[in-house]
Parts: sequence; structure tokens; C-alpha cells
Amino acid sequence: MSTVPPGSDPARVDIVGGETPGARWNPRVGPETLAVLVETLDDEPARSRVRDEAVAVLRGCLPPTAPDSHETGLVVGHVQSGKTMSFTTVAALARDNGYPLVIVITGTSRPLTGQSTSRLERDLRLQTRLDRKWQHFHNPRVRPGHNVQAIQGTLADWRDPEVPEAARQTVLITVMKNHQRLTQLNGVLQRLDLRGTPVLVIDDEADQAGLNNLVNQGRQSTTYRCLTALRQLLPHHTYLQYTATPQAPLLINIIDALSPRFAEVLTPGADYVGGQEFFVQHPNLVRTIPVGEIITRTNTLTEPPDSLLEAMRTFFLGVAAGRLVDGGGGNRSMMVHPSQQTMLHGDYCRWVNEAKARWVQLLGLPQGDPDRLELIEELRDSHADLQATVANLRPLDELLGVLAWSIRRTRVWEVNTAGGPTPEIDWGTDYSHVLVGGQAMDRGFTVSGLTVTYMPRGVGTGTADTIQQRARFFGYKRQYLGYCRIYLEAAARAAYQSYVEHEENLRQRLTEHRRTGRPLTDWKRASFLDQQLQPTRRSVMDLTYLHDVLSDEWYVTRAPHDSEEAAAANREIVHRFLDRLTLQPDAGSPQRTEMQQHHLADEVPLSLALTDLLTPMRITRAQDSQRYTGLLLQVREYLDAHPAAVCRVYSMSRGVERERSVDREDEIPLLRLFQGAHPVFPLAQRGAIYPGDSEMKAPTGLTIQVHRLRVVRANDSVLADVPALAVWVPREMAEAWVVQEPPR
Repeated sequence: MSTVPPGSDPARVDIVGGETPGARWNPRVGPETLAVLVETLDDEPARSRVRDEAVAVLRGCLPPTAPDSHETGLVVGHVQSGKTMSFTTVAALARDNGYPLVIVITGTSRPLTGQSTSRLERDLRLQTRLDRKWQHFHNPRVRPGHNVQAIQGTLADWRDPEVPEAARQTVLITVMKNHQRLTQLNGVLQRLDLRGTPVLVIDDEADQAGLNNLVNQGRQSTTYRCLTALRQLLPHHTYLQYTATPQAPLLINIIDALSPRFAEVLTPGADYVGGQEFFVQHPNLVRTIPVGEIITRTNTLTEPPDSLLEAMRTFFLGVAAGRLVDGGGGNRSMMVHPSQQTMLHGDYCRWVNEAKARWVQLLGLPQGDPDRLELIEELRDSHADLQATVANLRPLDELLGVLAWSIRRTRVWEVNTAGGPTPEIDWGTDYSHVLVGGQAMDRGFTVSGLTVTYMPRGVGTGTADTIQQRARFFGYKRQYLGYCRIYLEAAARAAYQSYVEHEENLRQRLTEHRRTGRPLTDWKRASFLDQQLQPTRRSVMDLTYLHDVLSDEWYVTRAPHDSEEAAAANREIVHRFLDRLTLQPDAGSPQRTEMQQHHLADEVPLSLALTDLLTPMRITRAQDSQRYTGLLLQVREYLDAHPAAVCRVYSMSRGVERERSVDREDEIPLLRLFQGAHPVFPLAQRGAIYPGDSEMKAPTGLTIQVHRLRVVRANDSVLADVPALAVWVPREMAEAWVVQEPPR
């Protein structure tokens, strides 16, 4: 289906793509979208990518002509990858398709909200164009300024058929994500007649501040309450959550007002470098700060650590090279990110400024001066290090010619509120900058031309999304990647290395689910995550998750009898799978009982076992399902690396039913499922005839035991012919994961 805004000119509109699974409608790319793309992007491949992804996002939103309703979507990008460009294009596309009102909820601080608002104004050309297609209100209030009357009049034009399309303006509201600003905006919206008015709401950095961090106390946090109130004032709207770290929106209760029902994954441009480049492809760009050079409660520093000075030398040589190569166009920056404590920011600022002044002084001394020669030798080491990653790096003697004034002209900023409001960096005044700060340089903060990062801080509580949001060193810097260096505390470096796999796995699984066309509420919340990390802060989750790994241990279904319907389906799955195998009697003592004699198939392709048995099996109880999902993740990951892997399959007791009783939890414990060793006594002869079910496994690789059970429940009811699985997962397949079962 295609929707054309009332009064629009079809000749000026391009149709992009066809129907996609789960798409509500097919938006059209019109002149506003095309103008944004031409204005902001230089090459056609980038324009096509951003355009097509914007269309995919809007396809999941409510059509402008649909009845009043609401929808929530999640848009996942990478850190520093151009999410603002994406939602600006989506906003332009919304105007092209008849949305009269777009609301953008920006950062939680003045610098961040100013940064986002300025980008929107620039990319939509709000201050320079003459056609007045947009009417912009920043942090609107009921008084003063008559915002209500101005907005109401503009929206009324969209209902008036006498107003030509060219004269209709789209209202753009930008508002800081702050409860006072949101309350003022809600006061404005309360006074508007918004029935039948399609509204697009974009929440930038949606996993921050807006989620309910009092959910476990049965209360609503202030900002969350303001956002839900805002949504209640919009009869017809889609709420788009933009973030690079979607763990929190994905793990909150799916009945929550901010839980997304669809997700789109953005693709960064060709020049983007992120975790894969730094921590997998080019780990030599990452350096570990020695433990003794990190300030802690038990370790104080009275002088700048050697690693900080090394990082500064590398940075300043890069600045000098940039001035020679490109004449100082653009920016070169260094970020020093010690902690949230502003007192430490002052120490690092002082050390940076003192080093600057001393080096400028030394470089001005006669060439034979011993102190100058000592500095030159240190610079020579840094130059050799840069030479290993920068092609055609200028010789050190050439760089020394501009180094002193390159250092002198570098501006040092303390980015915090210690001296008042957080300063806004004036990137246009100077070519090179050193920024020292903490929380103000976390989420959403863009550092222009960042090459060297010095971060002597640990992982804190170990929440994966918070750690990732500190990665300001990611971004569009492939052209000068060789100049980049990242200095990290050892645990932080390990955390980023682990996060790379988690992020890629999460994005891949979201993409695969999107292709099915099913809502996100049907998506299994599962991905790989190192056990040293937590996915997000627990304060926003009222549902628990399981964070575990299977390694040299058995997985068993403890409640295979939970559903007669599932048991019937599983019987058919098991029957078809075993029929495909060539089963042979297993070797063993002739004194074994019938229950101790099994059939087995060796060298079964693991891919066959995964697709024909493990994946289709229905596991209904949450305690079983969470670990089973983790098992499937581990098997799939191992198969990706070892596609020819094989496994062993047992049909226990040759398919004869074994009777098993349940415990007080209506479950079959592992010790009850598995038959033990025989004989038990004397101990010296234990297991001589039968070593026990737990020992029925291959010496290497995965082992699957298929049990056929007659389950006796506590109420004396009997459920017959219940298939149950026991799966041995060897250590070489270990991979930590996090899984959350949605409410049933």
C-alpha cells in the first residue's frame, strides 16, 4: 500500500522499494528527504543507504492516514555512527508523507541538546532556506511566546483543503530530556486539538533517563512519567527510540509503555570504525595502562603517569602531521576521561597544561641541550610507533619544525560543571583540542577529529551499555585510523573486546527477526555476553534474566511434561530425527539390564542435529527454556566456526519408556532423570557393569541423549511417552550468554 500526502504532487515523489515483511505501509521519498540527503551527504552510496534505512524505519510506523493509535519502534545504530543523520532523514520523510508534527526529545544536558538541535537546524536548513517548510519550537512553553496559538494555527492548515500543500508547514519541536522541560511541553500539547493528527516522536539516546528506573519499587520515575503522559496526549503517534545500546529497551517488560514492538538496525557508512576495527582487526591501536598509573583509593599519583605523557606525545605528533598534510583543516582532538570525580579532572588538566608548557620550552632550547635531546628521543619512539600504522608519515625532523606551535596552539578544555555550566567546545576556533572530563563526555557527546583517547578508569558496575557509551573513540575516522590510539585500564579493555561479539550477535539476531515480519514481542531476548558484564542497569527491569554458560556439563529438560500438546509435537520431532540416523547398539557389559542398553549414532552432523532436533523441540517451562536458548546460541556459534562438526546421539534404553517421578516443583531433577552406576558397592567395583547415564557421552564434542519417559506426577496422574533431552556441552563450546523469558 502507498500513502500520498493530501495535495502532494506525485510527479515530485520517488517510490522506494517494495513491501517488506511486517511493513504497515510504503512511504514515498519526496523533495524534503531528497534535499536533506543532497545537502548532507557527498556520495550516492551513502545517500541510498540512509534513504533506504529511513524508509524502512517509517514503514514500521503508523501510516498518517490510519485511525488514531500508537506504536513504539527501536532504531539501533553504532556509537558515533550517524544516528542523528538517520532521524533527521526520517523526520524529513515524515513531512513528505503527511506528518504535520515531529517531536525530537534530545539529550539530558544543555551541550547535548544544543548539539542535536543545531544538527537538525543545519541539516534541515531551518535558518537559511526561504520556503518555510518547517516551523521550529525549542523547549516550548505555554507562556511567553504564544507557542500554543502558533502551533495550533500551523496544524490547522493541514486540515484545511483550501490551503495549498506548498503553504503547509510541519511543526518541529525539540525538547531537552528533562522533567521540567517535558512538563512544559505537555502543558502546550494539552491545549492543542491533536485528534487525527499523525505525530512522529523521536527519542534520541532512548535507553537513557527516560526508562522507569523505579519499576522495582512499584513507582514511576519522574522523566518516565512525563514521557508516558506525553504519549497519552498524542492520539495518533509513533514513538521511535534511537540508541546504540538497546539492552535496556529490549529487556524491560514487554507490557511497559516504552517497550518497542518493532526494530530496525542501521548500517554505518564505509568510513566508520568501531569495536571490530579497534579490538579485533587492529588491536595494536589499543594500549593497556599499567595498574600503577591509575588513581584509586589506595594508589595516589603526584605527577603525570608515563602512559599519559606517551599518549600526549603521540597526539601532538599527529597534530603536527595534520598541519603539514592537510593544512590544519578539520580538527584533531584528544580525550582524557579519568572518572566522574571533577577533582581528578583538575589534576589531569594541570598535568596536560604543565606538559604542554614544558615541551614548548624544551623545543625552544639549543639543539644540543641535554633536556631537549631527552625529549627528542622520547618523540622518536612515539614517531616510530606512529610510523608502524601511518603510511607515508612525515619524517620526525619535518614534524619538529611545526611541533612547538602545534602544541602551543592546542586548547585544553575541562569538560564538567566545576566552573559553572559545562562548556560548549568551539571546534571552529582551533585545529587541535584536548578534552578532560567524565560523565559530560559519555553518552551522545561528539568529539570532532578524535584520535587519541586516554581512559584510566575501570568498568565500574560492569553494565555493558554504559561501558559501550563511553566509546567516544568510535566514529568516521577510517581516513586517519593509523593516528588513533586508545589507552585503557586492563579490565575496560577486556570488556570492550567482549562487547564486540555481544553487539554483533545482538544486531544480527534483531535483523534476522525483522525479516520474519513478526512483532518484537515475539523475539527471544537472547545474545552472547561475557559473564563479567551485565547487560544493563537492573533498576529499569522488573523481569529477571539468566546470565550463564554451559561448559563441561549436562543440559536437561526438567519439565518435558509441562504441556501435553508440546509433548505430542516433540514425539513427532524425535521420531523423524531418529529415523534418519543409523542407530547401533552401544558397547558395554552383557550383564546390563534392558534399561542400561542403548542405541547410538556416531559422527552425526551437528548441523543436522541443530536444524532437525534441537531447534524445533518445544521447551515450554521458563526455567528450561532460558537455558535451552543459551544452549542453542552456543551450538550455533560453534557451528559458525566449525561447520563440519559432528556429535553423538543416544536413544536411551533403545527407546523403551523409563518411569520418572517429579519433585515438589513438578520437575524431574537431573539425579532422577539419569540412572546411576551399577553396581554401587563395593566402591572399588562401582560402575563396572554400567557407569551411569551421565557417562554415556562421546569423548569429544556434543552428545545428545533422547529419553522416552513415563512421567508420574505428584497428583498420581501419569503422562506417557514424553520425550526429554539431555545434552552434554563440552568446554570447547563454552560461550557466555544472557537470556530473558518474556511474560506468558
